[in-house]
Amino acid sequence: MPSRVFETIVLPHLDAAFNYARWLTGNDADAEDVVQDACVRAMRFWSSFRNDSDAARPWLFTIVRNTWYSRLSRRGRDRAATALDAMPDEPIDDGLNPEARLLQRQDVARVRAALEQLPADFREVLVLREIEGLSYKEIAAIADVPIGTVMSRLARGRDRLASALRSASPLMERVR
Repeated sequence: MPSRVFETIVLPHLDAAFNYARWLTGNDADAEDVVQDACVRAMRFWSSFRNDSDAARPWLFTIVRNTWYSRLSRRGRDRAATALDAMPDEPIDDGLNPEARLLQRQDVARVRAALEQLPADFREVLVLREIEGLSYKEIAAIADVPIGTVMSRLARGRDRLASALRSASPLMERVR
């Protein structure tokens, strides 16, 4: 019976966990491995979970993060620098005309490249907040830092991201 509860509460968050792992690892293959290991860990420690469905997503993300960092420390830091270029393109809106689709793809590529330039701690909180939609409190629990640190990293990360996007596109600066 506990496995059915696990499936009901945790498994709906696997896609989000994979997305988060992909941002941490930089590629699909490593992200799959991290999420698989994280699920094994989650099942092993399921009895310690307080059975709160609202807490399942941050709990799983915490396990994904810890799994990644434990793998990273075993492999060495050089593998962490894997380029995010190998990541598949984001879904493109098929309702757009070809020119608009091209512009959308270019925007996605620019944002991805700018995110890739950020230090890992800034990139992580930006992904958790802006892409995954987690609260400051949830991010603080996942990253094991105070909420003030999350807020600071978000502000600094957003500033750096905006700066990187501006420098990547001087034409956008003239439009403003």
